[in-house]
Amino acid sequence: MKFLNLIRYKNLLMLAFMQLIFRIDFVELQHIPLALNNWQYALLVLSTVLIAAAGYVINDIFDQETDAINRPKKVIVGKSISENSAYSIYVGLNITGVCIGFYLSNVIMKPSFATVFILIAATLYIYATSLKQMPIIGNIIVALVLSLSVIIIGVFDIYPATFKENQGLMANLFAILLDYAIFAFMINLLREMIKDLEDVKGDGITKMRTLPIIIGIDKTSKIIFVLSFIPIIALLVYVNNYFVGNGLYVATGYAFIFVLAPLLYFTTKMASAKTKEDFHTLSSLLKWILFFGILSIIIITFNINYNVTR
Repeated sequence: MKFLNLIRYKNLLMLAFMQLIFRIDFVELQHIPLALNNWQYALLVLSTVLIAAAGYVINDIFDQETDAINRPKKVIVGKSISENSAYSIYVGLNITGVCIGFYLSNVIMKPSFATVFILIAATLYIYATSLKQMPIIGNIIVALVLSLSVIIIGVFDIYPATFKENQGLMANLFAILLDYAIFAFMINLLREMIKDLEDVKGDGITKMRTLPIIIGIDKTSKIIFVLSFIPIIALLVYVNNYFVGNGLYVATGYAFIFVLAPLLYFTTKMASAKTKEDFHTLSSLLKWILFFGILSIIIITFNINYNVTR
């Protein structure tokens, strides 16, 4: 169980679920030829999960001092698992994930695409060792890595199967994936900034250079409050243009109840959040918003099929 907590198995399950949902309940239902068969796509999911797990491990290795202050009961490296063992786990996860990426890149006859896996692994390492200490930049890097886990579906499964005859359809599918990647980026960026507020005590003692340390908790909270309006406005425009405009009323209702309403609640609570407990609650809320946002692809697909068959 300590190993599972070390690699943040709940977050990894959510990542795998997200990638499987896009394949099973969206891409496959378009009845188009894809670059990867089912077990090869499963390997793609496994590869991203392994590299993400390695990122969590290396982050814990370099955060031992900070975590001992911010979350002493959840410290694993140096307590339940030795630092040397953690390094071995990190290397093993990364090597396995990157090797699978090399294999898949050759399957789709795009060997240069293997650099995607290497770059993600390297970025997570650099983030843990240095970028995390830089205000905003570290938050943006983590949010970008999550959004890449959506884009990588299009890169490995859609793009290699794109030809002149199906270019328009494939471009539309890729555009939808990109929309979800942007949504994931916005929500995760807010969450990473919230986590900096939650961890401000330990980060301050260990001389981290996060935004709350530099400009203070109140000013950072106000920045997050203002930034939270961006996904709200973007979603309102998106729902009006693509859901309401195309008669997807079930998807519209879902978006308002499970995504927009919680986002509005987040913004309201952000205005008065002060304590570590407040920030932890808001961070958890954003995770659920991201989950239900990704889940909306099922509702959208159902709504489209319902409109076609009725």
